[in-house]
Amino acid sequence: MRVIFTEDVRGKGKRGQVKEVADGYAQNFLIKNGKAKLATPAAMGELKAQKQAEQRVKDEEKAGAQMIKDVLEKDETVVELTSKAGTDGRLFGSIPSKQIVQALAQQYKIELDKRKLDLPEPIKVLGYTNVKVKLYPGIDAKIRVHIQEK
Repeated sequence: MRVIFTEDVRGKGKRGQVKEVADGYAQNFLIKNGKAKLATPAAMGELKAQKQAEQRVKDEEKAGAQMIKDVLEKDETVVELTSKAGTDGRLFGSIPSKQIVQALAQQYKIELDKRKLDLPEPIKVLGYTNVKVKLYPGIDAKIRVHIQEK
């Protein structure tokens, strides 16, 4: 019996997958518990439309990430921050990713999640620093952060 999995079933199939399974297993477990549905022509058409919609959403997210990358990597895009520092150029404290994201939102109206910044440790020195941003799988950008003394 051909079924369409509506959720992941360990060892049998993933959500959205169409597979041939034993009749008893399909009737008594998969369909009864809502883990799969019968693969009728109408259900197959619905699955195809659902996959197309998911692909359209992914394409839109990728295009949005590419636009943000283009803005972030322009030469005039520099996130300006100020902090107290000692005479040797080291900061009193540090600049974490949360502060960089907040400054980016205030200065350029670009909202990012702080977890997308690839900052292994907070910035602790004055001057320019390049910070890598993971916008989408395969699309990375670099933000230039300039820290000045107060």
